[in-house]
Amino acid sequence: MTPGNSGASTPEDDDPFGYLYADGQANGAQPPSGGYGYPNSVNRVRAVGQRQYGQVPQQQGAYGQPSAHYAAPETLPGGAPAQQQPQDGGGRGRGPNTKGLLIGAIAVVAAVVIGIGVAMIGDDSGKKDDNQAGGATPAVTQSAEPTPTEKAGEKAPEELPKIDAKALRLENGANLASDVQGADASGGVYVSGLNTPGAQVTWNVDGIPEDGDYTLFAHYSTAGEDQAMTLTVNGKVYGSKLPVKNYRHAADGDFAKGWTTTYVYPTLNKGTNTITVSCQDGDKCNILLDQMWLKKGQVTR
Repeated sequence: MTPGNSGASTPEDDDPFGYLYADGQANGAQPPSGGYGYPNSVNRVRAVGQRQYGQVPQQQGAYGQPSAHYAAPETLPGGAPAQQQPQDGGGRGRGPNTKGLLIGAIAVVAAVVIGIGVAMIGDDSGKKDDNQAGGATPAVTQSAEPTPTEKAGEKAPEELPKIDAKALRLENGANLASDVQGADASGGVYVSGLNTPGAQVTWNVDGIPEDGDYTLFAHYSTAGEDQAMTLTVNGKVYGSKLPVKNYRHAADGDFAKGWTTTYVYPTLNKGTNTITVSCQDGDKCNILLDQMWLKKGQVTR
C-alpha cells in the first residue's frame, strides 16, 4: 500500500451512493440490489442528471428497467381519472351549510302552524252558533234565571195614582195655603183648616187594577201633640183612625219642621174608589195635608 492509497477499496466502495456520480459510474459502481431505506421499499433512485422534467417516473424493477407492475394512469382503460370538483358553496375546511338548513326547518314549522290555525278557523265558521236565535242553550254571559219581574208569573208593578192635596175636593172649612215651607206638592201648596169639626178632603181615585189590599200614603205636617183623623173608604169607616202623629217631634206651632209620612192598609175594589179624610167627633185634626198616593199590597215604603 502506497502513501495516499487506503487499499484496493475505491471511494465508491465507502460511499454507497457513488454510483450516482459520473466518476463512480466510470469505475463500475452499481446500486445495491436490495435498495435503501425501509425494508421492501421501492427503489426510485436516479443518477444525477438522469431524470428529465415533465416525465412521469416509472417504477423500477431491476436497475434501469421499467417495473412490470407499473403503468401510467393515462395508459389505463378510460384514461386518467377525472379530478373531483369542489362542491358549490363549500370551501376549504367548511362543512355543510347548517345555517341555511336551520332557516329552512323553521320556515317549514311556521307554515305547518299557520295551516293548522287556518283550518281551525274555517272549521269553527262552519258550525251553527248555538247562541243565535233558535240555539239549544243560552250564551254563557246570559242568565237562565228569569228577571225579577218574570219570577212566579209576577208582573211589573203598575203605577198607581198619586194626587196633590189641591186637587182633592175640599169641604166644610178645608182650604188651600202655601205659607209654611216644606210641602212636597207642586208649588208648595197644601190643605189647611182641617182642625174644624166636619172639615174633610175627598179623593175619587180611578184605575185600581183589581180587588185587594193596598197601601194609602199621606204626606202631612203637625206640631205639638199627636193627631188622629177619621178615614172612610167607599162609604165605610176604616177600622182605625188615620195616625197623623208628630213623628218629627216638632215643637208646638213649628209646622215647617213637622213634615212626615203616614200609611194605612185599606181594601179597595177594582176600578173607582172614594177615599175621605175628615175631622169627626173625638178626632185631633191640627195637621197640614199636601199629598196622597197608593201602592198595591201592604208595604211600608
